[in-house]
Amino acid sequence: MAVKTLEDLLTEGVAGRRVLVRSDLNVPLDGNTITDDGRVRAALPSIKRLADAGAKVIVAAHLGRPKGAPEAKYSLSPVAGRLGELLGAEVCLAGDVVGEQAKSVTGALADGSVALLENVRFDPRETSKSDTERAELAAELAALTGQGGAFVSDGFGVVHRKQASVYDVARALPAYAGGLVLAELDVLSKLTGDPERPYVVVLGGSKVSDKLAVIEALLPKVDKLLIGGGMAFTFLAAQGHGVGSSLLEQDFVETARKLLDANGDKIVVPVDIVVADKFAADAATETVGADAIPDGWMGLDIGPRTTDAFAAEVAAARTVFWNGPAGVFELAPFAAGTRGVAQAIADSAAFSVVGGGDSAAAVRLLGLPEDGFSHISTGGGASLEFLEGKELPGVAVLGEGA
Repeated sequence: MAVKTLEDLLTEGVAGRRVLVRSDLNVPLDGNTITDDGRVRAALPSIKRLADAGAKVIVAAHLGRPKGAPEAKYSLSPVAGRLGELLGAEVCLAGDVVGEQAKSVTGALADGSVALLENVRFDPRETSKSDTERAELAAELAALTGQGGAFVSDGFGVVHRKQASVYDVARALPAYAGGLVLAELDVLSKLTGDPERPYVVVLGGSKVSDKLAVIEALLPKVDKLLIGGGMAFTFLAAQGHGVGSSLLEQDFVETARKLLDANGDKIVVPVDIVVADKFAADAATETVGADAIPDGWMGLDIGPRTTDAFAAEVAAARTVFWNGPAGVFELAPFAAGTRGVAQAIADSAAFSVVGGGDSAAAVRLLGLPEDGFSHISTGGGASLEFLEGKELPGVAVLGEGA
């Protein structure tokens, strides 16, 4: 699919033009403190290139899941501050999405300066199921750019959403794919095309239900699928093991059993588990066999034998995709599995892709070198849907006007 790119837009010339950029700035916050600024840093290159070329840059983004109305805890104010620090220039935050403040702030932009609109999800039309309502918001966003305006789609983490600032605005303005979106598509295409083998996928996270479609899509293509995180307990239950009070999706046990029966040579599940008597950093812990989880105890991490087994599979791989932590890495007693697997990926010679916000956050929280991975994706859900073979609306729409 042919799309126009940021390079095409820069070649056309952007000096003095207002350019609307849809970024993914959905960062984790502790109060007003950003705890992981990875997405802000990932959004920076496209914004900076436009500003350096003299564009008047208007950034649109969301944060969290507000209910279509302003909520102070979801304000992009901390993001504006961090973006300004990274750019080395003030980023003015409009107090609304497309209202009088947005018009005033964007209208006053100087060449080479950047403004951030308030959380687009404060406007209920952003996520509306109504094509008409979304188109109305898109038209108002487009109007902020005025004569000669353009749109750059650079938020890969949202391109799987048919939303006003992602999809509809690309029909209201000349639209271009940003560098981040292009890089993500290039990397993920390598995973779905003809990857170097052995091809190993490491999946973690809470629920089998969240990953079932990608498991089914990837199994025919991979050499090994390593299962960790909370989702592992549904597979252990499918093997007939008791899982204590661990996270379990009872409705998916039979599905997991069928997957194991059909792909027993590919799927690798934990052989030992770190269990705890409660979900807390000060819990009593014990490492037990995966078939010996005590009643009333919950599994919160893979054990050392499993970590070593996963690391050995990764070490032999030529291509690795990792999505989802192996345990509750935010709590120190249950971080060793995720750290061990991540370190093995970083140490390997494989082409390695880290997909998903939790996995990327784990890399940074655990202090692992980001340059140890070939690519750290910014789009968890979008990455998974691409690997499932689904069309991404925010990408498909970019090809309509190319």
